[in-house]
Amino acid sequence: MKKVMLGAAALALMAGAASAEEVKLQLKWVTQAQFAGYYVAAEKGYFEEEGLDVTILPGGPDIAPEQVIAGGGADVIVDWMPPALAAREKGLKLVNIAQPFKHSGMMLTCLKETGVATTADFKGKTLGVWFFGNEYPFLNWMSKLGIPTTGGADGVEVLKQGFNVDPLLQKQAACISTMTYNEYWQVIDAGIKPEDLVTFKYEDEGVATLEDGLYVMEDKLADPAFKATMVKFVRAAMKGWKYAEANPDEAAMIVLDNDETGAQTETHQKRMMSEVAKLTAGSNGALDVADYERTVATLMGGGSDPVITKAPEGAYTLEITNEALK
Repeated sequence: MKKVMLGAAALALMAGAASAEEVKLQLKWVTQAQFAGYYVAAEKGYFEEEGLDVTILPGGPDIAPEQVIAGGGADVIVDWMPPALAAREKGLKLVNIAQPFKHSGMMLTCLKETGVATTADFKGKTLGVWFFGNEYPFLNWMSKLGIPTTGGADGVEVLKQGFNVDPLLQKQAACISTMTYNEYWQVIDAGIKPEDLVTFKYEDEGVATLEDGLYVMEDKLADPAFKATMVKFVRAAMKGWKYAEANPDEAAMIVLDNDETGAQTETHQKRMMSEVAKLTAGSNGALDVADYERTVATLMGGGSDPVITKAPEGAYTLEITNEALK
């Protein structure tokens, strides 16, 4: 009888797994603590509790989340709002359904020896900038400062920066793009002391835009079943994020367990998670409309070459997070 009961239990579990709703999540970058909430939600069974079978797809330098979802390779993506809104204006109808990151971690990190002490000192310097959509906040910042990005004594020379810190270490640029939770620490780990650096946080400069949010295709939201699935997904994901905030070291180890490349280290991931927790703090997943409007205003303030030319309509929905937060 015991054997029969165990067999029945196993069949029930198999049936439950077969009926689970499948969701593919495309990350913006490689497996790291930047995405800890999703890995925690999977590890702790939060997705499973919602009846979801979630596949987390790591990103990388050659993976654009917008292209992945456009091609049907993902149901939901992690993306920054500038490239998401730029894509929407070009016809790819992305919609923000949740905003786990409340604050921006983006900044410029400069070598003090280059003479950069204030933003006025950018003139005549070479600055490393990430592209693939990450350049939008920088370009708008320079427009706000009235500094051309075409070089010269009164402008800045823009160096198309790879996703590393080599231009600063090799002194090819006075400043480079870094995140508070990642590349800045790579500079420190390379042997440069904090007192030899000057940092400019986009938040402090008033040009921060919303970063890691969750986006889906607008047409899919017309399907009530898909919308219901996203409510479950957001609820479980935010439960994962809040657990990660409260248990950063454990969350970092969960991320490491999911790093199939073996490239990440415990020290770096724990440090990253402690910094990422500062960015998700204060968010329950619902998009703050004021933050959204600030981002839109920043992107439209790009001088002669704004990222978006008009305020988008239908670019976000609060319905999913409102339902998930009940």
